[in-house]
Amino acid sequence: MKSLKISLEMAQKVKEFVALTQDCPYEILLKSGKYVVDAKSILGIFSLDLSQPLTVEIYSNDCDDFLKKLQAFAA
Repeated sequence: MKSLKISLEMAQKVKEFVALTQDCPYEILLKSGKYVVDAKSILGIFSLDLSQPLTVEIYSNDCDDFLKKLQAFAA
């Protein structure tokens, strides 16, 4: 498992993030405090407090290319 802090303060950023996650075959979760949602679910993401940084947890050891793409969202 790998994790990274990101920021998704605007709706456009959420749409871009979900578009990236849709192509990934592994499980990706987003955490905000005690809440955890599927990172591929746009409705789940909008249920989180987007004013605070979120933690992305990627359940794969072969996801370096995806981590590079996530740098655009780094908090």
